[in-house]
Amino acid sequence: MARSKQVASGHHGIWKYFNPAYYLRRPRRLALLFFLFLSVSMVVWDRQTLSRDYQLEVSKLNEEVLRLQLLLEDVKSVVAEDVSVNSTLKDVQEDPVDAQRMQRVKEAMLHAWSSYEKYAWGQDELQPQTKDGVDSFGGLGATMIDALDTLYIMGLDEQFQKAREWVATSLDFDKDYDASMFETTIRVVGGLLSSYDLSGDKLFLDKAKDIADRLLPAWDTPSGIPYNIINLRHGNAHNPTWAGGDSILADSGTEQLEFIALSQRTGDPKYQQKVEKVISVLNKNFPADGLLPIYISPETANPSHSTITFGAMGDSFYEYLLKVWVFGSKTLSVKHYRDMWEKSMNGLVSLVKKSTPSSFTYICEKSGNSLSDKMDELACFAPGMLALGASGYDDPAEAKKFLSLAEELAWTCYNFYESTPTKLAGENYFFNSGSDMSVGTSWNILRPETVESLFYLWRLTGNKTYQDWGWNIFEAFEKNSRIESGYVGLKDVNTGVKDNKMQSFFLAETLKYLYLLFSPTTVIPLDEWVFNTEAHPLKIVPWNDQGNLGQSTAVQQRKPTIRLRQRRIGRMTNK
Repeated sequence: MARSKQVASGHHGIWKYFNPAYYLRRPRRLALLFFLFLSVSMVVWDRQTLSRDYQLEVSKLNEEVLRLQLLLEDVKSVVAEDVSVNSTLKDVQEDPVDAQRMQRVKEAMLHAWSSYEKYAWGQDELQPQTKDGVDSFGGLGATMIDALDTLYIMGLDEQFQKAREWVATSLDFDKDYDASMFETTIRVVGGLLSSYDLSGDKLFLDKAKDIADRLLPAWDTPSGIPYNIINLRHGNAHNPTWAGGDSILADSGTEQLEFIALSQRTGDPKYQQKVEKVISVLNKNFPADGLLPIYISPETANPSHSTITFGAMGDSFYEYLLKVWVFGSKTLSVKHYRDMWEKSMNGLVSLVKKSTPSSFTYICEKSGNSLSDKMDELACFAPGMLALGASGYDDPAEAKKFLSLAEELAWTCYNFYESTPTKLAGENYFFNSGSDMSVGTSWNILRPETVESLFYLWRLTGNKTYQDWGWNIFEAFEKNSRIESGYVGLKDVNTGVKDNKMQSFFLAETLKYLYLLFSPTTVIPLDEWVFNTEAHPLKIVPWNDQGNLGQSTAVQQRKPTIRLRQRRIGRMTNK
């Protein structure tokens, strides 16, 4: 009985804690209970929150992993495409020596440009010795425009933007000036179009159209062969008096790339029509050997009995026959350019001889039926042209023959440099039996043709020897032509006496080709761009077989780049 009471009392003791009245009489215990309740609730809530946050973070991480997987697939795809492009271009693994040489050439460009900026800003060319400028092209800003794409390709963005501002605010073509139609096309039209293709900035296209419209009346001749001099304000066109009224072959056949490109980019066919008529007219009576004299009548389109040469006044006509074919996507609409070029290359072979005792291969000049054992440094563009065109032959034996010829001629051109005390080439060379080559006209005006050919041969063969030759030439320029206020040519490559001119093509061509000689082959690849004869790269836009170029909106691709007539014939006379 006593035990039953104890049990009942114990049960009663447990249940009293569940009775609210118990806590109302004991406020401290009520507070403790409330505190315990809050603590437990917070622990439970916190764990649920952590769980939700954890799940949210896991979800975010999963999304990020998925994004990275997709990104990795894209990278793999790009790498695969890049490998494919590189393999077709004979790319090699990046060489630290190449990178160092690129940087040195870039520094040389900065020195040339900053000197121009300091002493000749806005003028055509810098005179480094007297630290002033000269308007050798009527004040068209030749160096400024020639250098634009070089600045862009080298990544000199600040300098490019400052030059762009000058073009926008100060470049004016409304000048009472008799301009060389050829020089103005290759430097100004070409430079502006290339800057447009690289940057996509329409300012450059508008300026190119402005100057091209001023040049168009030069083609208004009975035959369609253009006059070579035109007044930019009044449109009066004529030929130089020393040419006896004739037009010059190179001057009349070296506008096709620029004007066809302008028609593509503006959608206006008039530019293309003017320049393609020249080729059509010449093709009607094109000689079997493809060799034309340097003087042609603008009245009848008949060639005169004059010199045939791959040097001054002939050179770039042959260059453009090949390059328009490449620029035209090698379609049927441009096949006649290739056919004409192949005829001309057969003609070139007929001019090739070898010296004694060293067997240097060289290209003669021809007058009537006689050959002259003289070769201009200007003709050293030919090895690069031959290398570029060799792969287009259907017959592998022909392709090999012309590539071998290119390599032999490049060795000769390199020795134009190596054979002088300054290691810089003279303007032309004579080949005499038993004594190989000797300098004729002995000046050097910073010309690009040999390094241009070395660039093509390096890109197309992968042979690093061409890079080493180019580097030796660059170092010779650095040693002999660099002064505190820019770069100058030499009056005599034997004595090293300096002149007072930094030619605009030194920035447009010589330094650009040297830079690209050490650049990865994906920088301005040769299957996407064509260089005009002033080294301004123009973007290849697909043609169709009817020759309808169409208006190009795809051109705007980005990078992963003298006295009147001096460029082509100034060296024909003593300075």
